[in-house]
Amino acid sequence: MNIALATDSPGLLSTFLERHVDYPHAEFVLDARGSRVFRYGELLELVSCRRRQFDAWHLQPGQRIGVRVSDPLEFVSWFLAALHAGLWLAPLDPTPSLTYTLTTEQRVQSLRLSAVISDVVPDSLVKVPWLDAKSNLVGSGTLEAEVDGGGVVLASSGTTGTPKVMALKKRQLLTNARFIAENHELTRDDRGFNSLPLWHINAEVVGVLASLYAGSSLVLDERFHRTGFWKVVSDWDVTWINAVPAIIARLVTLQEGESIPARLRFVRSASAPLSPSLMRDFEALAGVAIIESYGMTEAGSQICANSLGAARKPGSVGRPIGVEVRVKSLGNSEHVGRHGEVGPVEIKGPTVITAYDSVDYGDRFDEAGWLRTGDLGYFDDEGYLFLVGRSDDVINRGGEKIYPQEIENVLSSIEVLERVVVIGEPHEVFGQVPVAYLEFSPSFAQRADRLDEGLAMVRAALLDGLSRTSRPAQLKVVETIPTHPTGKVRKALVRDGDVTVVRVESL
Repeated sequence: MNIALATDSPGLLSTFLERHVDYPHAEFVLDARGSRVFRYGELLELVSCRRRQFDAWHLQPGQRIGVRVSDPLEFVSWFLAALHAGLWLAPLDPTPSLTYTLTTEQRVQSLRLSAVISDVVPDSLVKVPWLDAKSNLVGSGTLEAEVDGGGVVLASSGTTGTPKVMALKKRQLLTNARFIAENHELTRDDRGFNSLPLWHINAEVVGVLASLYAGSSLVLDERFHRTGFWKVVSDWDVTWINAVPAIIARLVTLQEGESIPARLRFVRSASAPLSPSLMRDFEALAGVAIIESYGMTEAGSQICANSLGAARKPGSVGRPIGVEVRVKSLGNSEHVGRHGEVGPVEIKGPTVITAYDSVDYGDRFDEAGWLRTGDLGYFDDEGYLFLVGRSDDVINRGGEKIYPQEIENVLSSIEVLERVVVIGEPHEVFGQVPVAYLEFSPSFAQRADRLDEGLAMVRAALLDGLSRTSRPAQLKVVETIPTHPTGKVRKALVRDGDVTVVRVESL
């Protein structure tokens, strides 16, 4: 069926779609582990079908719906159709547990969902209508006019006990997608690879919407698979990879028979700090650039990024892209800090929310609309932003400020460590001292002699890379360090002792 766009469809998403009506056979999203492909022409048909299904379900523009769809390609079709229909979409983790999204009825209510569209078994926690994502009405032949409004609504656990809900307008998402595509110089010839979860803002904006804007294609994997990774990337002729430091750390050593695909242009890193040593090691191995970036859900994914056509500085998240960023003075919160001065990072702009959609977080904004990110950093004299950590992670050792990220960067260079995290713990004399939690690779963790060898490597790196006062007071070897689906360490769980410690040594 040939689908036409309604001529009275003025919306921004329709503008994106209109860019590709002359390329109906071009590939848009592809299944990394199969042969399924949605082409741009098929995409229009699917969005049309979903729009008719919304009508059959009596869903109205402005309503909030959850989408809990396990099939990555099908998720994309529902995601785009919901945005086109002016709905507010809450992407939900499709795995059996809703651990990272809705764990209690309180959090379900905080999102104010009218229904959940899903292709998995209904969850007893969700007390709203459960709609079958496998329903498939035939399209009408013309894609209805885009409805203004709507967007994406997401929730995190927050820090006050009240879920932190963020509603990002469709225009904010699409604007940031354009910024990302243009900064990464994406064209129709590009093909991205995304194994990050689609219920997180990064994959939705950086992966799906930026590719849509550029008219390029995107290979979707349901999760990261280290075994055979480079073969899959090569077979699909990928030109860029959407990644996080936890993935890059797994790729920094090639397995037997592996090689880097010839067409690969860059790897994008987000969601957590990337240690300069890991960046250097990967770039030396792969011969391609890592584009480190900085973002948060409240800003529609991206705040700053390095650029392919400009100098990239290890340890820097780049320059602001379409967002105003300032660093306030630690000594005087009324003043903006000087170049090189560490202080709280604040943001505002067209892609940044102006308020939370939940109570208890009004103090995150000042009277002028600046959002306090909770991050600490500084600008150099060329406008590059360097982050040093979270404000609530800073360790006060007898009056001396220690930034955990500095220690974590040193530890992240040690190949035998799978994950590391540094937190401040109470001390009778100094008030607080840094303590390093270490998760070793299985080959080292499972044998005492190899663990001794690994700890010796850790000690040597810390003695060589840090001043005496900045070194951890203790090393705690744990079975596993808990992480979010994106690989970001869940520091709160470590701080609360929700880890199994198998060995403790003083440094």
